[in-house]
Formats: sequence, structure tokens, C-alpha cells
Amino acid sequence: MSETNKELQARQLEVVALAYRQSDSAPRVVAKGRGLIAEEIISRAKEHGVYVHESPELLSLLIQVDIDEHIPSQLYLAVAELLAWLYRIEHGEAGLPPPDLRLPPPK
Repeated sequence: MSETNKELQARQLEVVALAYRQSDSAPRVVAKGRGLIAEEIISRAKEHGVYVHESPELLSLLIQVDIDEHIPSQLYLAVAELLAWLYRIEHGEAGLPPPDLRLPPPK
């Protein structure tokens, strides 16, 4: 039996969910997964009005962080730029293009 295109895409899908509270020293990874788990994370995020940003480069770095761990300091600037952009979008500045994230070079 061959896989459908949707099944193949679901199996390859990866996501990382971040959370940040003022009491945190940095954003934390609160969920991550592949395939059907990734689809469920995205679905729940959208149900709760959480923005889903696609950045394969950022994902490849964040997927290495364990759940409930803070992001590494090398990603502070990129994630801060993304959070600032989301804040502006949420406060009425519609139509802004996503930031050009400054990511550290791959190791």
C-alpha cells in the first residue's frame, strides 16, 4: 500500500513550540514533535489563536533543545525579533513581513 502525499508530508513535518513568560530568563521549548504529533501541536496552537511561524533554519536549531529547556543564548536575538514582530502583528500592525531572522551559522 503506498502512502498518500498528505501522509508523507505529515510523517516529515517537524515542529517546536516555544513559550515565554516575564518570569523566565529566556523562552522555553514547551512541545516538539514529528509527523502526526507535529500536526496535533499545530492544530492545537491554531485552535488557541497561537501564531504558527515557518522557518526551517530556526526549526533545525530549536529541535535540538529538550522540552522544558530554555533556548540557547545564540538564538536569543532571532527569537526576540520574531516575538517583537508577533507583538506588533497582535497590536494592529497588519501586513508586516516576517523578520529576516539572524541565525547563528550551522555547526
